[in-house]
Amino acid sequence: MTAKTARAAAVALAAAALTAALGGPASAAPVPQPQTATAENRAAAHEAAAAPDTLATLSRFFAREGKVSVAAARPRIEGDAVPVSYLAPEFVAGKAGAPVARLEFLASEAVSSDGQKAALWTAKTGAGWQVVNIATGDDEFRYAALGAAKLPGGTVFREPQIDAWYVAGGERVLPLDEDAVRAVGPAGVSLGAYRARVVKAYGDKLPGSAYAQRGLAGGFAEAAAPPGGGAGAGAFETGGAAEAAGAGGGPGVVLAGGAGALALGAAGAVALLRRRRTAGG
Repeated sequence: MTAKTARAAAVALAAAALTAALGGPASAAPVPQPQTATAENRAAAHEAAAAPDTLATLSRFFAREGKVSVAAARPRIEGDAVPVSYLAPEFVAGKAGAPVARLEFLASEAVSSDGQKAALWTAKTGAGWQVVNIATGDDEFRYAALGAAKLPGGTVFREPQIDAWYVAGGERVLPLDEDAVRAVGPAGVSLGAYRARVVKAYGDKLPGSAYAQRGLAGGFAEAAAPPGGGAGAGAFETGGAAEAAGAGGGPGVVLAGGAGALALGAAGAVALLRRRRTAGG
């Protein structure tokens, strides 16, 4: 299994510069994401990712560790934006007809001249489609391809509480990475069995629960979740990139790299930060 990319080092870029580069302040209120990634949505996400100011920011991102200079980075956007879905709280709550996952953002793959890769997370905000996160690696695209090969037509999604990737279709949930294998086994489980597992793990930690009202929920993930078990200290992560963009009224740009995390310009974005763990983590 391909080792997971590290997604967690702070990137020291000026918040003011990023605000200007990525379109200025986003809406202060979270904006619901579309239920599906239509051709129109994909085109808008791609346009935001390929904008000149975004590419300029990417040049600085790729140059942050000195692997390539800002001038030589020459980032490019490859392929179409792909939908990225997360385990849906409505599914965990047992809402009738709720899908197992919901769309959180669209991801565009950026590649530098020296081969570095990054994912641009693009979400619908009050100011339109904006890049709200830049993360190292290519997880979103690798798992989209793996899921399509393993279960054509299925829904690829992430369970962020344990950093596990799956593909669901019909009445089956199949694992796509080692974390998912630990959770549901190499052959996967029925949709009903998967629901039972996540209800047990997160059913008392959903938004609005006493756990959340005590301020314990929000995706901090200070303690790792036991395989197939509870959510650890991070509780049930919800909201995704769009809420990170809107929190505090700032641009909500979250940059993630090698071993820590920094949210720039959005007071609430740290609580919603998704981490890529180091290989084997």
